[in-house]
Amino acid sequence: MEQPIINVAFAGNPNCGKTTLFNAYTGARLKVANWPGVTVEKKEGVFRFHEFQYKLVDLPGIYSLTCYSTEEILSRQYLLEDEVDVVVDVADASNLERNLYLTLQLIELGKPVVLALNMMDIVEERGMELDIHRLPEMLGIPVVPVSARKRTGLEVLMHAVAHHQGKANNEGLEHHHDIKCQSHHKHNHHKEFAMVYSDDIEDKIDDLEARLLDAYPGIVNPRWHAIKMLEKDPEVMKNYPIRTDDIVDRNYEHEIINQKYDFIEEIIDEVLLNRSKKQAATEKIDHWLTHPTWGMPIFFGIMALVFLLTFAVGDWIAGGFEVVISAFSKGVFNGMTALNLGPALISLVCDGIIVGVGGILTFLPNIFMLFLALAFLEDSGYMSRVAYVMDGLMGRMGLSGRAFIPMLLGFGCTVPAVMSARTLEDTRDRLRTIMVVPFMSCSARLPIYVLFSKMFFGGYAMAAAFSMYVIGLVVAIIVALIYSRVVCRNEEKNCLLMELPEYKSPNARTIMIYVWEKIKDYLTKAGTTIFVGSVLLWVVMNFGPSGMITDVSESFAASIGKFLVPVLAPAGLGLWQIGVALISGIAAKELVVSSCSVLFSMNINSDTGIEAFHRTLNAMGFGNLNAYVLMIFCLLYIPCIATIATIHKETNSWKWTIGMIFMQLLIAWGVAVLIFQAGSCLI
Repeated sequence: MEQPIINVAFAGNPNCGKTTLFNAYTGARLKVANWPGVTVEKKEGVFRFHEFQYKLVDLPGIYSLTCYSTEEILSRQYLLEDEVDVVVDVADASNLERNLYLTLQLIELGKPVVLALNMMDIVEERGMELDIHRLPEMLGIPVVPVSARKRTGLEVLMHAVAHHQGKANNEGLEHHHDIKCQSHHKHNHHKEFAMVYSDDIEDKIDDLEARLLDAYPGIVNPRWHAIKMLEKDPEVMKNYPIRTDDIVDRNYEHEIINQKYDFIEEIIDEVLLNRSKKQAATEKIDHWLTHPTWGMPIFFGIMALVFLLTFAVGDWIAGGFEVVISAFSKGVFNGMTALNLGPALISLVCDGIIVGVGGILTFLPNIFMLFLALAFLEDSGYMSRVAYVMDGLMGRMGLSGRAFIPMLLGFGCTVPAVMSARTLEDTRDRLRTIMVVPFMSCSARLPIYVLFSKMFFGGYAMAAAFSMYVIGLVVAIIVALIYSRVVCRNEEKNCLLMELPEYKSPNARTIMIYVWEKIKDYLTKAGTTIFVGSVLLWVVMNFGPSGMITDVSESFAASIGKFLVPVLAPAGLGLWQIGVALISGIAAKELVVSSCSVLFSMNINSDTGIEAFHRTLNAMGFGNLNAYVLMIFCLLYIPCIATIATIHKETNSWKWTIGMIFMQLLIAWGVAVLIFQAGSCLI
């Protein structure tokens, strides 16, 4: 017998732990897609519990349902649909006053609501207590304390969802408004609704309800629609046109908001005990981390530490990978030789595929350490502070302070970083952000930095690699500054309004899920794009106009590379092998490393191979300055194909996309030439 399905919508403020709670239920069994016709992600997941099957939808993080942003519009539209059976409102218990505003709006929608109080451990750490029995009496809805990080209260929450579906929100309502307010309203709404307004507003709501029911007898929740008409909500007034001018003489939105917060203050006074007992640790930490003077140096210091760990610990783990890959390559070679397979096939597998893909896998430990550190900073709540600290600088450069969040994501992967720019409300802000995000050093570039900095800079390898991240950020800011001064001279700047979440101990499970997803993407790329790229590179290296060749200088690859030599020579990159490697990097930046390994016939899966590669490059006149310029060129030139496709999808403009490609090529070439020529004069 098929289990009954309960459709559950997860709603909540940003940084309330909603997605962590959603993941705790769905795990890897979730589907991510865009809302129809809109580039905003929605997540869906299904799981079974007792006699029910739950279909969960994780709505975008929002602060209200007033429809100022795309996320708010989509969330409200979805919640108004008949498909939703129960709304789970995930609230940060440590910031209950802020979170309850959305709770009251959700209750007014008329759907069954269950309040999930998350982060109760932070409430306890701050020396406060919540009266879990009084809160549901005042709101008229079930309240369940949960911990998304510790995975506690999960079964109780779903039990409450199953029990509450199809029931009204005002069961057990007892907030004593009728005593405190001494309302003389003709209806005793205090026994019907959690949120009751002043007599004047309630009279207007009643009159509007009557007109709505008269004009639209089948309307669902006329009270909510009447409240929205008092707020002059354009969507409601468009969908339900009635005469309102004799009732709605002005916009009552501010009064409605203020009265909601008055009720929230009353709730907080009754249910939150020891409110001022202990100063929040967050405020003490933020005194330094968000300091107008010290905030930015501390950020760069933390990122320097991240890269120190990426190199120190990553290189130590990489030693084991090198041994395994080297043994595997030798075993495959011996096995294929024993089977008397053709030299061409052996060369393709050992010199093409294993050397290309293996060269990338060698840097997997470094990638792992980078993502582990970034996940730790993100889950602790620090990354939001970085955007706050950088807001002043970003504003002076013509970018919204929110633009720094996609730029930070660009340190991981440019594709989601470009997609995250959709959270910016202004179209021009989105385009400017998309324009500068590719200058951030994504993880795909890290193998290039690790290889060449280890070969040429020895004990200063970490500093050389870290400088790439700083240079990328500086170039992005300069490009944004030039654009704002030339194109957007008279444009009004938007201020940054964002929620700074409480600091918390990073959750091991959340971090490992994040790191595993990134590592899986990296391995998938190694098994697909880099595999195909290595095969194609082997083909163009071993074939020429006359067929299969033994001298690589007669290959198609050499012809392509030699064509680029005059262009790249002023930048100190005048080796045809480098030109071919840079072209392959357009498919995936990791291919630059594997291409160099194949093109120079070097096995870089071990320290011995890297040293041999270093000697070969030195013999060809490729020294420290050339290596540093190559790293800079790889930082600044065309992003990978996946990023280009994403830019086109997000901007819906080939003109903008192609213009960005040419801009980045010009900047990469110009900066590389400038640094090489200046360096050559100084050295």
